[in-house]
Amino acid sequence: MRDEATERSRVVQEALSWLGTPYHLNGRVMGAGADCATLLVAAFEGAGLLNDVHLADYHAGFHLHRGDEIYLEGIQQYCIETVKDRPQPGDIIMYRYGRIVSHAALVVNWPQIIHAQAGVGVVLASGMDAGLRERQAAIFDFWGAK
Repeated sequence: MRDEATERSRVVQEALSWLGTPYHLNGRVMGAGADCATLLVAAFEGAGLLNDVHLADYHAGFHLHRGDEIYLEGIQQYCIETVKDRPQPGDIIMYRYGRIVSHAALVVNWPQIIHAQAGVGVVLASGMDAGLRERQAAIFDFWGAK
């Protein structure tokens, strides 16, 4: 029997173990480099909930020159979009930058989130910060899809 609360906690703890990892596009090596997509994959794989996830090919600036929602389509393979007044730990917040949804963060304890920020690395932030809040596109729930 699955214990959702325990699984959510494991995902968050795994993501937190990546704090301070530098930003590196397509990187998935703790302490050496990660981006927002690979951080999510690492957290769910490290928690034992997913394995061998292959991400769609993406490059720097893909969100500025393409209309294909590759990031959103990737998330939809594993999670379901939801509407919540208060996102739960382990939920994924998607953000629109440029033309498409192109950034994500994992909820630690709302409004605290963890994400990999270009030029900064894996950091904690507030999902209520104006720069993020105005770009929020959707909330996704891994457990709601099961």
